[in-house]
Order: sequence, then C-alpha cells, then structure tokens
Amino acid sequence: MSREAEAVVLGAGPSGLAVGGALRMKGVSFEVLERADAPGHTWRTHYDRLHLHTVKQHSSLPGLPWPAHVPMYPSRDEVVAYLEAYARHHRIEARLGETITRVRRDGDRWAVEHTSGTTRARHVVVATGYNRVPHIPTWPGREGFAGEVIHSGAYRNGRAFKGRRALVVGAGNSGAEIALDLWESGARTALCVRGPLHVVPRDVFGIPAQVNSLRVMSRLPPRVADRLSLLMLDRVVGDLSPWGIRRPAIGPVSQVLVNKQIPLIDVGTVALIKQGHIRVVPGIARFTEAGVALDDGSALDLDLVVLATGYRPALDAFLDDAPRYTDARGYPTHFGADAPAPGLYFVGYRNPLTGALHDIAREATAIAAHIARSA
Repeated sequence: MSREAEAVVLGAGPSGLAVGGALRMKGVSFEVLERADAPGHTWRTHYDRLHLHTVKQHSSLPGLPWPAHVPMYPSRDEVVAYLEAYARHHRIEARLGETITRVRRDGDRWAVEHTSGTTRARHVVVATGYNRVPHIPTWPGREGFAGEVIHSGAYRNGRAFKGRRALVVGAGNSGAEIALDLWESGARTALCVRGPLHVVPRDVFGIPAQVNSLRVMSRLPPRVADRLSLLMLDRVVGDLSPWGIRRPAIGPVSQVLVNKQIPLIDVGTVALIKQGHIRVVPGIARFTEAGVALDDGSALDLDLVVLATGYRPALDAFLDDAPRYTDARGYPTHFGADAPAPGLYFVGYRNPLTGALHDIAREATAIAAHIARSA
C-alpha cells in the first residue's frame, strides 16, 4: 500500500506527539507511525518508581500544560496519562504496529517504508527515541555466570530480589535510582561506577536543579557556568572520592556540551552510599561463575546484575546514509528545524541540562513552524 502525506512523524513517544501537536496547531496535515501498540510505549515500560527529574512547569509539550493536581515531579504513570491526554487533546491518531524498515530520498520527497506499505512525504520527522535499542556490553565469562543478568530496560521493581546480592552497572540516573530501589526492596546492593561522575542534587536549597539551569547556567558562558556549578557542588555535595566517586576534570556544564553526558541527578542514592548501605565498586574485568571480578582485583559474589548501560538510537537500522546525519555514537548532529537534508528533521536526541521534555517542546515547535512556512 502506498500513501501520500505532507509530513510523516516517526514515533509516538513524547517527541513524536509533541511534533504532532505542534503541527496540528499550525494546521499542517501529518501522519504518525509507531511500532508499538500504544503511544508513549517506552514510558509505559520504565521501572515502577521512576519520576521525572524535571519539574512539570518546564516539562509540558506544546499546547497542553500539566494538570494542576499532578505533583511537581510527575510519576511514570502520570507521564503516561499526560501523553494519552495530549494525544486526545490534539486529535493525534497514530498508526500503531508500524515498524519503520527504511527511510530514503525519492525524487523531491521522502519514502518511508513500514509494516503496511510505503508513505511518501515532503517532510519526515525522525522521533524514534533517544533510548531505542538497549546497549549491552560484553565481558569475558558472562556465559558461565550462574546468576541473572538483565538490562535496566527490563527492570520493573526490586520485590523479587529481596535478600539477593545485586550489582547495578552504570551510575547514570536510571542506574542510581535502580540501586536505590533494590536496597529499599531488601537486596544487598552494589553500584558499579566506571568513571568520573558529577553528582547534582535534584533540589538545591529548595530550588529544582532544572530551574537553576534554565534561569542561570544556560545563560552563562560554559566556563563561568562550570565555575559557579563547582562552587555550589563543593558546598552541597562535597568530595565523594572516599566513597569511590571521583569528580571529572571537566566541569558539569562543559561535560554536557562536549561529552553529551549529564550529571547524576541524585534522589537519595548518595546518602545510602555514605551510610554504607550501597557499596560503590569499579568496573567489571570479567564475569565468573559466582559473580564478577573487578578492575581493582577484587571480586563480588552475585545473584543479579542489572545493566544500566544505556541505549543507542540505531538510526542506521532504517535511515539511508545515516552516517551523513549522525555522530560517532549514532546520534543526530542536527536538531529541531536545523535540517541536514531538505525535509528531514530530528527531535528528542539531546539530553540537555534544561531537561529533555523542555528541549523536545522547543524543537517540535520550531520544526512545525518551519514545515508550515514551506507548505
């Protein structure tokens, strides 16, 4: 089956829905293709205790604020409910169960090949997700490990792991929060911190970290913002090296801009580390039958390893000439209305200090305005 459309949006997560909402408000016709069986699929499958680390006032999508009754930091289920309400509000009826197999240039249009056929459009917005495919590193000996290994994308809660010995690999926001959840569920928990790490409390002196970034840090030159950030972190976080967490040589703002790595937004894990409840360990050298051998020569006996090792966008799985549009890690080098080719746009592939949803809303609005002007 072949179809024609003015614009095709690939993905019905927050990014795709935001673009759909912004296009609807501009009066541009569009189609949304989604491989899952419901919009917001990734949020529906996140671990149970997850909350936004950004405040709702700065995390709404174009054209619909968060309901008044939702708390400042919405839960996973509240995010899902908001995305469902957003789709209804903007009359976005995504075509579900549509896996994208190829996106290619076809004359003066783009041809999107998907499960039910091909859709040709002047504009294609790629919003298939920052976290599309789990990244699972390999280690020697893993096949002989007698315990359980799961990616953080498959983790829901720690109830089944009470009394078990658990290691979380990766100290990003998901890894740190899963370690907290495992300990609260009664697991004996360790956290693998593989490199230097900036730690920022979610709230500093009662002010959300995101608000500080929006009002102050994002308005300053990076070197100045780094100096101010480090002065603040010296006071509210201090030196964590006695507990195995070293601060990077580069400042937190520059780390985001240069290395695309945001600080750990702490919601209680660091306190448990300082109290000795969660043990910080270095990287894994290899797996053993009983657990893991670590880079410092020590070993851990384990029942469970949770790999909070991130994701990849895997755009090269469907986008022709993907290296032309992406960096060495596979993430787009152009965002929002800044199109790398006529009619090709990317949204939702940054992880900024100011918050992913805040950034998505701005990118979606810019894309919709650009498409409307060229219609």
